[in-house]
Amino acid sequence: MTSSATEAAERVAELRRLVEYHLYRYHVLDEPEISDAEYDRLFDELLALEDAHPELAADDSPTRRVGAPPAEGFRKVQHLSPMGSLEKVTTEESLAKWVDDVRKRLDSDEPVALVSEPKIDGSAISLLYERGVLVRGATRGDGYRGEDVTTNLRTIRAVLPRMVLPAGEEPPAVLEVRGEVYMPLSGFRELNERLAAEGKKTAPNPRNAAAGSLRQLNPAITAARPLSVWIHGMGHHEGLPADTHWEALQWLRERGFRTNPLAARHETIESVAETCREWETRRLELDYEIDGIVVKVDSFDQQRRLGALHDRPRWARAFKWAPLTANTKLLKIHIRVGRTGALNPWAQLEPVEVGGVTVQTATLHNEEDINRKDIREGDTVIVQRAGDVIPQVVGPVLPHAPGTEPFRMPAQCPLCGADVVKPEGEAMHRCPNRRCPSRGLETLIHWVQAAMDIEGVGEQLVRRLWAAGIVTSLPALYRLTKEQLVELDGYGEVSAQKAIDAIHASKERPFYRVLFGLNIPQVGWVTARNIARHFGSIDTLMGATQEQIEEVEGVGPDRAEAIAGWFSDDENRALVAELRSLGLRFEVGEHDRPVEGPLSGKSYVITGTLEDFSREEAKAALEALGAKVSDSVSKKTTGLIVGESPGGSKVKGAQKHGTPVLTERELKTLLAR
Repeated sequence: MTSSATEAAERVAELRRLVEYHLYRYHVLDEPEISDAEYDRLFDELLALEDAHPELAADDSPTRRVGAPPAEGFRKVQHLSPMGSLEKVTTEESLAKWVDDVRKRLDSDEPVALVSEPKIDGSAISLLYERGVLVRGATRGDGYRGEDVTTNLRTIRAVLPRMVLPAGEEPPAVLEVRGEVYMPLSGFRELNERLAAEGKKTAPNPRNAAAGSLRQLNPAITAARPLSVWIHGMGHHEGLPADTHWEALQWLRERGFRTNPLAARHETIESVAETCREWETRRLELDYEIDGIVVKVDSFDQQRRLGALHDRPRWARAFKWAPLTANTKLLKIHIRVGRTGALNPWAQLEPVEVGGVTVQTATLHNEEDINRKDIREGDTVIVQRAGDVIPQVVGPVLPHAPGTEPFRMPAQCPLCGADVVKPEGEAMHRCPNRRCPSRGLETLIHWVQAAMDIEGVGEQLVRRLWAAGIVTSLPALYRLTKEQLVELDGYGEVSAQKAIDAIHASKERPFYRVLFGLNIPQVGWVTARNIARHFGSIDTLMGATQEQIEEVEGVGPDRAEAIAGWFSDDENRALVAELRSLGLRFEVGEHDRPVEGPLSGKSYVITGTLEDFSREEAKAALEALGAKVSDSVSKKTTGLIVGESPGGSKVKGAQKHGTPVLTERELKTLLAR
């Protein structure tokens, strides 16, 4: 090798070391030692030298992470011991049968302790440490060979670059640890918000987002993603002083590895089954997705004696719950016209079981959201159901079905044929026709279900009464007789009387619920309560000016104008007078007054769909502690609570006013504290 070639090789080696070092300082430690410009100078010099001396190029050079095809961008590496998959069980009976089989195979009366750990829904990895230093990180691959993603893994703060050893302790010569890279739910929501704002395709779920982020050829992209890791065990190791899996987890934790605090040791299978039941109902409390519980025989000696079958260990099982997501075909996108004239798209699906429930319909929010996700009729789509939340279409399973077209909202109202409008600044399309059949029927349904909660009088009955011409207005509902109900098929004397009694009992509902039910534009549950508390009676409200209405918490100029306009309409004033004559409440009682509590003086706004609360439950929980809950963000807002598919105007309002944004998890912490 000539002198110039030797110098080039030495300089390339030095530059690679410097670039890797400064990547580590920047992405892992967040303590850069040089400016971005200086880093770029080092990187560009390395790239130029490798171009000038192709014989010095190496697959693991930082420059090779840029621009290479994904299929060829990562070299394959051999795991020191196989990363076998786990056999799954789905019932407590199957779990107990497995433990019986374990005892039979051990052929002794010795106790069999078990360890349970959450089964993280992420991307499996293997980390190789030599003398306590991370030298390689790889994906699972086929279980024997995975892709070398060391550089990307080093950018994840939770990945330990060097073991934290007690004073005087020698590290193991070789230690291969196993774990799961995942994306926290809060980080997943933030990532999708950022991608949507940049006009890019959003990720369908946290697992896909984690796997995709891990395989980015540019480590800077991986570093910008909110990834973390849980370490749950070991592969090959030399010099580890532990006889059980439980002891190994403690040993790993004490040396800096991030092991899951929810892991537990059990003496009986009944205790394991109880843990599986508990976390099936509590998994939505976590800021990461789990789809089951991994159960392992604790003793390493017993694990060795039990062995494996087809690379699946006999000493472990994955207890899996019914998935909260599933794939099915989107048959058609329908439009329902709501009580305010809003056109609400919804999906008709091929029936599919999601989380133990058969799902045939799902919400689609609005045209903007549908096209952002690129959902089309005829697509196979991912459907998600979390807790009691209405099922949602997360996104399509690409590629699109042949012949599909992007969704477009109809130009005319499907009920009355009026030209549809989309008010500036709003996400929803609306029918402007005040005489549209949707206004009367949907107002009645809203009144009996959401506003007045009339027991035994639901949507189906209201639709039958509407179709028969018996009840076509709110006052007509309170003039309904038992005899009219009995004339409907399926209604006997007793059930008819119960329905009539429930309707008349609803006259005792508080003033704010009556306001909420009147279908006043832009008056939701919270705004109705704030208006009722502010004015105290319908007479004071009807006599108020637009400027006086603006003084209500959460009511801005546009909303105040809409409210004042509604009450200036002679038909609406006549409706109020008629309902009052029928005995409904139009003034505030003592039980409607604000509650004093630890959150008194605080004001919150809720946007999007929450997983563990309905919107009303979250509002009630905050108000029970003295807080106010508004419908819009202002400079007085204490915090914006953000769920799934939040309203863009509220998020922008929070950004404008510098309002703190809280996740549902943070809401729970606030309520608990």
